[in-house]
Amino acid sequence: MKKFKWAALGLFALGVWGLTPVRAQEALAQEPAPPSGSEEQLTTEHAECSFFGATRDRFLPRINNRAESIPGRLTRQFMASAMHLNTTARQKPFAEATGVGGNLIDRYIRADLEAHNITPADKTTDYEFIRRVTLDLTGRIPTVSRVQMFVQSGDQNKRAALIDELLAKPEWTDKWTMYFGDLYKNTASAVQVRIQPEGRNAFYKYLHDSLANNKPYNKMAAEMIGAQGNNSFDQTNGQLNYNVLGVVGGGPTQDIFDSQAANVADQFLGIAHVNCLLCHSGRGHLDSLSLWGGQTTRAQAWGLAAFLSHTWTRSINTAQDPNNPNARYNYFSLDKYTTDYSLNTTTGNRPARQPIGSVKTITPAYLFGGQTPDKGEDYRIALARYVTGDFQFARATVNYMWAAFFGRGLVDPPDQFDPARLDPDKPPPAPWTLQPSNPRLLNALAQSFIDSGYDLKALQRLIVSSDAYQLSSEYNGDWSPEYEQYFARHFVRRLMGEEIHDSIVTAINTLPSYTVNGFTNASTVYGVDSPGFGKISFAMQAPDVVNMPDNGGAVSQFLDVFLRGNRDDQPRKTEGSILQALGLMNDPFVQNRIHATGTGPTATFLAKQLATYTTDDALVTSLFLNVLSRNPTRQEKLDAELMLGAGGAAARKTNAEDLLWTLFNKVDFVFNY
Repeated sequence: MKKFKWAALGLFALGVWGLTPVRAQEALAQEPAPPSGSEEQLTTEHAECSFFGATRDRFLPRINNRAESIPGRLTRQFMASAMHLNTTARQKPFAEATGVGGNLIDRYIRADLEAHNITPADKTTDYEFIRRVTLDLTGRIPTVSRVQMFVQSGDQNKRAALIDELLAKPEWTDKWTMYFGDLYKNTASAVQVRIQPEGRNAFYKYLHDSLANNKPYNKMAAEMIGAQGNNSFDQTNGQLNYNVLGVVGGGPTQDIFDSQAANVADQFLGIAHVNCLLCHSGRGHLDSLSLWGGQTTRAQAWGLAAFLSHTWTRSINTAQDPNNPNARYNYFSLDKYTTDYSLNTTTGNRPARQPIGSVKTITPAYLFGGQTPDKGEDYRIALARYVTGDFQFARATVNYMWAAFFGRGLVDPPDQFDPARLDPDKPPPAPWTLQPSNPRLLNALAQSFIDSGYDLKALQRLIVSSDAYQLSSEYNGDWSPEYEQYFARHFVRRLMGEEIHDSIVTAINTLPSYTVNGFTNASTVYGVDSPGFGKISFAMQAPDVVNMPDNGGAVSQFLDVFLRGNRDDQPRKTEGSILQALGLMNDPFVQNRIHATGTGPTATFLAKQLATYTTDDALVTSLFLNVLSRNPTRQEKLDAELMLGAGGAAARKTNAEDLLWTLFNKVDFVFNY
């Protein structure tokens, strides 16, 4: 297909969005080496613990802005000139700067900015806000009608009303089921364990239904940690799969207990270094990474793993279940083991576990307080109680959420908490520093989350309602890398693959249909329209990231180019690449959706647009609103109308296809700003 002339392509298209996309305006000077004890040094210095407790990117949808390529600079210049010029005048944030009212978040962020003499960016315009918050909460762009209704409304509370509307939508459930599927690594088959499509779908359904019902997050966590049952394929007991996903092979059962305990510490407490401690004591290994970790022993970590020591997981096959010829259960029982954590191994995935003096067995003791199970209490029920009652549980949860919306955590990376460096009233000894960038805000958010009844929607509402979240990504002034930790502007992120897919089909208002059953006779068991494992139209609804949504076909390959990971040994990433640019330019998923064909009921999106908008002015405005959720700038409109008119009426259809193709390749379609 003929495309725009290179001059127009340079104005409109993605072409140079580059190998290293950047957050906003100014190229960053090289930063000095971090001081001893700083977070940067502590998370990069020690190589030995790079496997257990490694820095993870799967919760960090952010773009590295420490270096900037020539394509990156061109992208920055384009974004600065084209993304923010056509909307209403910007407002100043933190309007009550001299008062004590306002959003809880803003009081702490505003005080931090003032203390460091940092001027924040202005607030988003209405066009920017509706696109940003709709993508962040639901994983899709807003519809044209919703954009126009929102922008034209004079209601002073329209942003709050929009937030409530989005939180109530089923697509919110889809987006956050995918998020927690990433967090808990819900996939049918990993290197160490196969929970099978039935187990994966059962866990997906549990997460989906829990979020749809706004189940308190502490209850969700307790149900997963303490799940009871013997059939992990059971659609009414899908939480069993949380612990099944912690199974590892090739070693003694203690390896499984360690893996399951490490998952609990990482995913619910944000402390990935427990995985390291289950191999060796912290002294000599974690001294430069974690003040707490360097003072903690392997025996203490075993006390956490001992809470899992009575749990038995095994797979059974058809021969063991003659009443069900299709059975592939991951069997989960609580009555197999009666001995606590034994120190009697010399093989497996971790170093030998041998008696410590006369101590041959480790009994459960909570690693972050020393609590033990009540007499006769199931060990995992006790563990669930201690984890969800720990203030660190709330602190880690709000930090994970903060990272999802802001691009970095208050503790960053968000699963690298150091419990000895969190209390602003008891700062750590030099050269260590407090770990959170704003420790009092972190604690206040955690307490607010507890007070809300561990309500995830209430937490997200608080975050996206804040002026801090609603700052522009454009910064009018000299940006310093030091400002990043103070959240003086919003950080741009590249859309996830699923968000790109779902936004394309939303923009053209034409939904595909995928069957992603993944196992035999799924439709007869679960119903073809069941969320996530029947017929779906949005990638965000798929229960897995592997071979979904079209069982490894062209659409799955298109999504894989955007680095969605595999929920196992490949984390989700948001870096840019040449392959992504080429995919958006040439992939059939995009190419097949830009053509103007058919009439009446069979007409494609663009054919309907051409029939409805007979003037170039109206057509250009409509296409910009559908794809980019905004009106074109004056120059964009002039250039687009010039190209639409080239060649006369006979070429209008082809030129319109070129324009639609270009909008899907534009930087402000691919990025959330």
